[in-house]
Order: sequence, then C-alpha cells, then structure tokens
Amino acid sequence: MATKYKLVYFVPLSALDAVKKAVFATGAGRYPGPGNYTEVAWQTLGTGQFRPGDTAKPNIGEVGKLEKVEEARVETLCVGEDITKKAVAALKEYVSVPLPLKTMSADASYVRTHPYEEPGYEVYKIEDF
Repeated sequence: MATKYKLVYFVPLSALDAVKKAVFATGAGRYPGPGNYTEVAWQTLGTGQFRPGDTAKPNIGEVGKLEKVEEARVETLCVGEDITKKAVAALKEYVSVPLPLKTMSADASYVRTHPYEEPGYEVYKIEDF
C-alpha cells in the first residue's frame, strides 16, 4: 500500500478556488477507500501576516510593511510520494488563469497558481495503526 501524506497549505481567499483546483488536478484529495471520493479537503479561515523583506517582490503587500491577509488553511490527503510532490509543485507553478492580483511573470497571461512568492505549506507522513 502506498504511503499517505497530509498536505496543509495556506492561501488567500481570492486564490482559494484556483489553488485547490490545481492541487486536486495532481491527484491529491483522492480518498483510497470505498466510494471513490475525490477533491476531499478540510479548510478553515484565519488571518496570516508577513512583512516582506528588502529583496522581496511581494504579490500582495509592500516591502517593509506588515501585511495581514484573510487566508484559508486547507488540508488534503495525498496517496504516494509522487502525488505529494506534484501537489506541492502545483502550489508554485505558473498557470494561464486570470486572478485578481498582480502577476509575477513578464507575460501577463500567466500567473502563479498561488499568489505568494513562496507558498506556506507543510507535509505530514500519515502512519497506519
């Protein structure tokens, strides 16, 4: 049986649907039990904060200024290391979908799936008992 992981990530509400769509497209969020459930996730709302440093190129906020952003914490299941790595990569990829944010690429038709320079995420290995 493949190893299971929990991917937890934090995303501004304005990009929530696009980010979940990209993560689920990798195969994350598929429950390996009866019923063939897909797009399985748990999410809650909260407020994230950060202060971009002098070398940052923030998509949200300004260098040197404390920024507070309404975010969702999303948790989803990844079955197998390859799916987990693909899901994390999806948080960082450029895609051709418009978001109501500044773009981070020279080509305005492409934006990051996740709007932060470095998306906040955690990966936990799930033990079977």
